[in-house]
Amino acid sequence: MDPSRISLRQFHLPDVDDFLKWASDDKVTRYLRWNTITSREEALSYLQKVAIPQTYRRSICLDDRSIGYVSIKPGSGNDKSRARLGYAVSAEYWGQGIATAALKMAVANAFTEFQGLVRVEALVEVENVGSQRVLEKVGFFKEGLLRKYGFCKGEIRDMIVYSFLSTDMIK
Repeated sequence: MDPSRISLRQFHLPDVDDFLKWASDDKVTRYLRWNTITSREEALSYLQKVAIPQTYRRSICLDDRSIGYVSIKPGSGNDKSRARLGYAVSAEYWGQGIATAALKMAVANAFTEFQGLVRVEALVEVENVGSQRVLEKVGFFKEGLLRKYGFCKGEIRDMIVYSFLSTDMIK
């Protein structure tokens, strides 16, 4: 995949149909905390109320069409030195290096965008091996297993915690 075709930008309401295409896919939303989007109206509402207002939730774009998202949520107060990373890419584009390229861009931006940020962390379900590989390709460090840590889709699941520090190098 030509990296020049991949970009990050804020979501816009006209993204609704592209967003719905991947956000309605159970394979894509399987490991996400939010449920599969089932209608255009629900997609529009999600963009308006969640994606657009969030401080750092970017559309992963291929030729300026939304094919996924990356979010970075900084902590507050004593936790403002760290942030949580989340992302998803349309199953149609899995295995093409798009998620890796997008996360490299997002992580590089995070340390300049959020003053005082020292650590970006990601929690990945044990079964989500593809996502673990993406994080490792970016340069995230696998810290360990958090047993029965994350609640997702009605279950408490084991999670692996990954981190990337401001002093780390993107691969």
